[in-house]
Amino acid sequence: MDSAQAVELAGIDAIGQASLVAAGELSAVELLEAAIIRLEAARGLNAVIDDLFERGRVQAADLDAADSRTSPLHGVPFLLKDLGASLAGVQEVMGSRALRTHVAAETAWIVERYLDAGLVVFGKTNTPEWGNHCTTEPSLFGPTVNPWSPSITPGGSSGGSASAVAAGVVPAASGGDGTGSIRVPASCCGLVGLKPRRGRSSFAPGAGHSLEGLVNSHALTRSVRDSAALLDVIAGGAPGDPYHVAPPSTSYLDAIAEAPVAQRILMTTASPFPGPATDPAVASAVEATGRLLGELGHIVEPGGPTVDPDVVADAIAVLHTVSNVGLHALATSHLGREPAEDEFEPSTWVMVREGFATTGAAYAGAIDAVHAQTRRFAAGMAGRDVLLVPTLLTGPPPYGLLGEPRGTTREFFDVEFATTGWTALANVTAWAAISLPLGTTDDGLPVGVQLMAPDETVLLQLAAQLEAAAPWADRHPPLWVGVN
Repeated sequence: MDSAQAVELAGIDAIGQASLVAAGELSAVELLEAAIIRLEAARGLNAVIDDLFERGRVQAADLDAADSRTSPLHGVPFLLKDLGASLAGVQEVMGSRALRTHVAAETAWIVERYLDAGLVVFGKTNTPEWGNHCTTEPSLFGPTVNPWSPSITPGGSSGGSASAVAAGVVPAASGGDGTGSIRVPASCCGLVGLKPRRGRSSFAPGAGHSLEGLVNSHALTRSVRDSAALLDVIAGGAPGDPYHVAPPSTSYLDAIAEAPVAQRILMTTASPFPGPATDPAVASAVEATGRLLGELGHIVEPGGPTVDPDVVADAIAVLHTVSNVGLHALATSHLGREPAEDEFEPSTWVMVREGFATTGAAYAGAIDAVHAQTRRFAAGMAGRDVLLVPTLLTGPPPYGLLGEPRGTTREFFDVEFATTGWTALANVTAWAAISLPLGTTDDGLPVGVQLMAPDETVLLQLAAQLEAAAPWADRHPPLWVGVN
């Protein structure tokens, strides 16, 4: 396959690429080789930090030799975030200098599901240290470039995955989200980014949950149907999981073929946290989406639930400090000694040191606070089905804003929440949330609009309606593969 053919495939989503394999027009090996050509052309983005080309070639050849098609994604090239998506025998650095030689001993349950679905894994993507930042600028591998502009972050912590998808290297890549780490990159890079509800998939075999349930795994995609199909792949649980949610009545991919019943939607452009006013371009995108949803038959009202912002920020800060003590313990076990301060990012070191000083009472109090604020949030949504809000309160932010130490962990999150606003509330409340590329800044950069609900089906149905009414598939960044 030549480079022109490889670039032509870049504009086809995952289901579309898989259909070419199913029809016999291309093989899984040919799709993979095309993706490798595109990855090599996009090396300047620094999105992929570990090439797994040979394992991908073996897997693709095995798929081509098999008689059965295992899913609507069979044969599609796929990238794994280098955090929360471990593959046994492959490096798992998590953006940390202290773990630069670490190799995963186990394959994550969700990765097993990806492989069973016929997704061809051929690389791992850049991420900030342990997912601590909503930007992707690890000192170990260097910053990932946003294909829309080298002056703005691709977001984080799933920034490497987002950059690769936005540039057309792959149609989809895995991600994880603890305070917005799928949705923030989706907004920065003009993509679809769904954070599932708590318990939708499993953290097996290594854990029951992450950050006391704040973290959820899924993917970055360019189309809603790809997001739905990938959620079908990872939906479900493993024996012994601490959370259980009822499976959907029908597959997510089938569900988006149907319009949802009229939804009662609460809409606000204001942030739940103190800080500057929402950027006018962002507010305009949210309001335009609200009008469009009204035209589609939904009931859109102004307003939003409230939480105590200090209580939420304090709780999230405490949970992160304790979580980072876990990173320190992992690094100590891996190195056979305690890691030095300069083997962590400065902001991580602040969290680690605070974590060692965090009492059990403070940790238990943070968990109680999260639950109490979830109930307050739910009371504010009584009688409504969906919340419509900005993904980010600004356009894509510059580098150097969301990853720097601020003296304390709480001050670190004060800076983050002044930019991200509502994203963390979906993690706190366990609600599903999706970011859609429905706006632009005055200079043409992507703006995400966020929908939140207790369950994913209605979000995906609304997203499919919006995608049909205001399509974004042909909107490509300046650094789209084959352009520069």
